[in-house]
Amino acid sequence: MNYRPLLLLLSLLAPPALAQQTPPEHFSPAAHQQSVLHFQETLNKEFSNPAESPLTADERKHFKTLPFYPTSYEYYVEATLLRDSLAQPFEMVTSTARRPLYRKYGTLRFVLNGQPQQLAVYQNLELMKRPGFADYLFVPFTDLTNGHGSYGGGRYLDLRIPPAGSTVMQLDFNQAYNPSCAYNHQYSCPVPPAENRLSIAIPAGVQSDH
Repeated sequence: MNYRPLLLLLSLLAPPALAQQTPPEHFSPAAHQQSVLHFQETLNKEFSNPAESPLTADERKHFKTLPFYPTSYEYYVEATLLRDSLAQPFEMVTSTARRPLYRKYGTLRFVLNGQPQQLAVYQNLELMKRPGFADYLFVPFTDLTNGHGSYGGGRYLDLRIPPAGSTVMQLDFNQAYNPSCAYNHQYSCPVPPAENRLSIAIPAGVQSDH
């Protein structure tokens, strides 16, 4: 599965990337290294593809690879999912006047650098009606690297709803990516809500190339 299928279409509805389904087991360091390499290679291929890339034609001519932080097993963590069945739809702020409807699916609680952390995870109400996207989950977030190594507007993670009854998810910040508006202002990108602003630095995933 491509990480960023139908890029132009999804930019109008939701974050423009889709990650592979979250594996039920926690990867070993060697398997994790391979999964991150696959993510990076796939993302680079999509940035080179005119049908998927947010880059201009001239930028694609010179494109070789996105800048990535070194892969770190430390930023691949197990999280506990607390579902929120009472959350009401809300208009998510974006980089433009567009306000797509989302709902909070739940909260992911995890430990990073010895500190308890949590992030809200969302569903796009329009996107979830489309075939293949009913179980798509979206995690926009900021951390202390924004503007200091990573894109200033925050980054995204893509997840899939775990099997019924499961409360454990694997959260890999090595697969954090930039919104398309980091490369092209013609896109409309969700702005990470205040509840997803982490007070720690996460030097993992895609870096800023500016």
